[in-house]
Amino acid sequence: MRVLISAQELGERISCGEAPVLLDVRWVLGDPYGQQQYREGHIPGAVYVDLNAELAAPAHPLEGRHPLPDPADLQAAARRWGLRDGDTVVAYDASGAMAAARAWWLLRWAGFGAVQVLDGGLAAWRAAGLPLEAGEVTPAPGDVVLGHGQMPVIPLDGVLAAAEAVLLDARAGERFRGETEPIDPYAGHIPGAVSAPTGDNLGPDGCFLPAVELRRRFEALGVRDGVPVGVYCGSGVTAAHEIAALAIAGFDAALYPGSWSQWSNHEELPRAVGAEA
Repeated sequence: MRVLISAQELGERISCGEAPVLLDVRWVLGDPYGQQQYREGHIPGAVYVDLNAELAAPAHPLEGRHPLPDPADLQAAARRWGLRDGDTVVAYDASGAMAAARAWWLLRWAGFGAVQVLDGGLAAWRAAGLPLEAGEVTPAPGDVVLGHGQMPVIPLDGVLAAAEAVLLDARAGERFRGETEPIDPYAGHIPGAVSAPTGDNLGPDGCFLPAVELRRRFEALGVRDGVPVGVYCGSGVTAAHEIAALAIAGFDAALYPGSWSQWSNHEELPRAVGAEA
C-alpha cells in the first residue's frame, strides 16, 4: 500500500462511504494539548491517539523516552480505536506527519499493512475546504489481532555496526552537531551517523517532497540500493517519518527505537560532535 494519501483522495473515499479508520495523532514535544486541540476540531470520525500512552511504552533512561510498546498493549489500543482485521487506516497530525508516521510505522511493525499517512495532515485537509467536527469519537471496540517484528529494528548493541553502513540522524542539524541539547543528558551524535534532518523531507506546504526528490536527497546522504540503512532521532518518533520518506523514495530502513535518548544515557557509549560523522 502507498505510504501517503492526499486530502482530496481521503475526502472522496469518505464521501463514497469508504471511510478508513482515522487516527488523529496530534503530538508535539513539549505541547500537552493535543487532545484538547482534537476536541476543538478533527476530521469527522477520527479517533484521538495518545502517542505517549498508546504508541510507546513508559519512558526509562536506559531504554529511551519512547520505547516500543508491548505488542499486547498496542493491540489493546488498536481495538480501542475500533480497528478490525480487513480495515484500512489513515493517520494524521498537525505537524507535518512527524507524529502520524509513528502510528504508520508501529502498525506496520505489528503486521498491519493497510495503513497510510495523510500527506500534509490537518493543514492540507483544511486547505482543501473539507469539514471538521468537534468533540470526541468513541468507536465500537475492534477485534484486530496484531503481532510484532514485521519492520526491522536495530538493538542497542547493533547500532555501531549499523553506522558502518548508513545510519541517518533525523534530528535538527544543531542537535546533531552538538551545538544544543534541550532534552537529553549529552549533546552530539552517534559516531559514524550522518545528519539528515526530518524537516528536509517536506516542502514549504508541509507535504512530503516528490519521490524523485526524496530519492535524490537520500542518495546524496549515501543511501544506496542493497546497502543497509538505519535511522534514529531523539526518541524514535520522528525517525519513523524518515523511514516513511525513505519508503516513498524506494528504500527500506531499520529503526533504532531507543535513539539518542537511550544512547546518551549510557555513559560507556561513545559520542561525537561537529558536522562530520
